[in-house]
Amino acid sequence: MVITELSANELSQAIHAQQVSCREVMQAYLQRIDSLNPHFNALVSLQDPGVLLAQAQACDTELSQGHSRGWLHGFPIALKDLVDVAGIPTTCGSPLLRHNVPAQDALLTQRLKAAGGIVIGKTNTPEWGLGSHTFNEVFGTTRNAYNPAFSAGGSSGGAAVALAQRMLPVADGSDFMGSLRNPAAWNNVFGLRPSQGRVPAYPAGDVWVSQLGTDGPMARSLRDLAHLLEVMAGFDARAPLSLATLPTGFAAALHPQAKGLRIGWLGDLNGYLPMEAGVLAACEHGLKRLQDLGCRIEPIALGYSPEAAWQTWLAWRRVLTASRIAPQVAKGRALVKPEALWEFDQAAGMTAGDFLQASTERTAFYQHMVVLLQGFDVLVLPSCQVWPFDAGLRWPQHIQTPNGLVEMDTYHRWMEVVLYASLAGLPALNVPVGFNPQGLPMGMQLIGQPQGEQALLSLGLAYEEVVGDWLSIKPPSS
Repeated sequence: MVITELSANELSQAIHAQQVSCREVMQAYLQRIDSLNPHFNALVSLQDPGVLLAQAQACDTELSQGHSRGWLHGFPIALKDLVDVAGIPTTCGSPLLRHNVPAQDALLTQRLKAAGGIVIGKTNTPEWGLGSHTFNEVFGTTRNAYNPAFSAGGSSGGAAVALAQRMLPVADGSDFMGSLRNPAAWNNVFGLRPSQGRVPAYPAGDVWVSQLGTDGPMARSLRDLAHLLEVMAGFDARAPLSLATLPTGFAAALHPQAKGLRIGWLGDLNGYLPMEAGVLAACEHGLKRLQDLGCRIEPIALGYSPEAAWQTWLAWRRVLTASRIAPQVAKGRALVKPEALWEFDQAAGMTAGDFLQASTERTAFYQHMVVLLQGFDVLVLPSCQVWPFDAGLRWPQHIQTPNGLVEMDTYHRWMEVVLYASLAGLPALNVPVGFNPQGLPMGMQLIGQPQGEQALLSLGLAYEEVVGDWLSIKPPSS
């Protein structure tokens, strides 16, 4: 048994059957991290191995006495470096927070620990989680699991690479503008942006308006993803807009379901979204697998002005980002990366009326998506508009499409494809769709019905069964 090659579900079963000890699991993962992390820089703020092994031993003692904490009992886990873990720095990739050590766990951390997870450190993220390329001045650049010369994506880049390289059995991510889906696509793993409110966040400065970003699960298999979502999700009174409808035990009850489903293929929105060569073709290969499962694939139009959606997105993003980073900008503007300052400065000229208008437009877009989904079970878009790019770049200045070069007018315009699920608060599942000739991965988004995680994961489970050839391609070990 190679412990780090087990799925998380297999690992949980092996631990609970006492076929492998929690201490052995911890040793195996720490050895792999020691060997691989220097090449990829996915994990940061790693904790003392002796302390971690002692915690694992305590889990073994509990299990020998008949007590299990939960599905994650004895698992090594690492929280994204935007999530508070008591006693471990939460830097958000910012030099201004390099020595910020919270005294209390975030709600997400509490839930993962309560289910048995042992926190070994953090996963790297770009500064403030902004931009889909994981680099910062505190810890440096996280590199793609399949080729360290390329970007890992972001902002959950550290999580995706740690998963793909078997340095973690499962991982949490977060998704504002594709921050979970994009790195999952570029590292050949699954990632779910849950419905708005499915995974509550606390503490939070605002619990009423800040509803674009959400935490979500990342995993190498759909069953692992579903089990982790079950741990992460659920109502909390301190997050009044959180959802309580995900049933306990739903993960074990999931079964593959694809035949007869109607799939709306949005492609590049009739040429609106510039796409690098090969991206659409890769997704169409994935759609062919769905068709072979009995899904009905139909190319469709969005039917809504994508430019209006973009402008609405910009307004919401500016306001929410500016309010989040304002205290740090006040402390030291010179130490805040220019992309974050751009968001902050753009928000400065907005009025309450401007934001309310953007909220009205967002409502109209959501209602439109609800109507569109009345005719389809799932909508599909690529998870990215470009393949992983040179890790030395800050962001793509342009996209080389088959029809010519398209310049990008913002630091995140090249990932516009992910905003539609975010703006509507819909669940979106990244699934792998194979590799380009350079051996770099790609994925596509399955966008589900409002609060439709169960059906979406059931479709994903069926899809997983027919893409074993792509999933079996493991990244090199250095």
